[in-house]
Amino acid sequence: MELYFVRRAAQVRVCADGGANRVYDDMPLLFPNEDAAHVRRRFKPDVIKGDMDSVRSEVLNFYSDLGTDVVDESDDQDTTDLHKCIAYINGVMPNLDKSSFCILVTGALGGRFDHEAGNINVLHRFSTTRITLLSDDCLIYLLPKTHRHEIHVNFSAEGPHCGLVPMGMPSRRTTTTGLQWDLNDAEMRFGGLVSTSNIVKAEKVTVESDADLLWTISIKKF
Repeated sequence: MELYFVRRAAQVRVCADGGANRVYDDMPLLFPNEDAAHVRRRFKPDVIKGDMDSVRSEVLNFYSDLGTDVVDESDDQDTTDLHKCIAYINGVMPNLDKSSFCILVTGALGGRFDHEAGNINVLHRFSTTRITLLSDDCLIYLLPKTHRHEIHVNFSAEGPHCGLVPMGMPSRRTTTTGLQWDLNDAEMRFGGLVSTSNIVKAEKVTVESDADLLWTISIKKF
């Protein structure tokens, strides 16, 4: 269902290779009383990009015939399909105000762990771009160490469970407000403390750290 709402609000809609299969298969399920082909035409992606090893031929042909731009980068095996898509979006929308620009990624979590790790790595490789990984259960985005972050929590749609995870390097000092178990110049690292299963207690959470952190918060199902 989140795929439907994200699709409606998006300015550009890019499928990472096999993600086109999911759009093709799942969108008609949201409109069981409508003709499946009509639904697929209405919700076609603007671009399909990747190494083309996952998308089914009938899906690729269907969207290509509708005018979807297919960008085959099978010659590049050093970056993930998500990386290719983020690079494409940054390239076609270079003049957007990055303070209000956000890329929402569905289907990035809940599958193979190496795929999930690769998708989280994309957050770090594009640390100046606001990217949110969205699943049925939670969302994840990067909090770069260069900023003091204010996170405004919408309790009608997210929370209360949350976490702060140091990725890439330990955090020697992390301080938060607005959580049930706030951190006060706390050290976090794998093999030591990691702030998981914390609880949001305020509509505004602040985070300040000397290392990049992943922020994750549960989302509510409707």
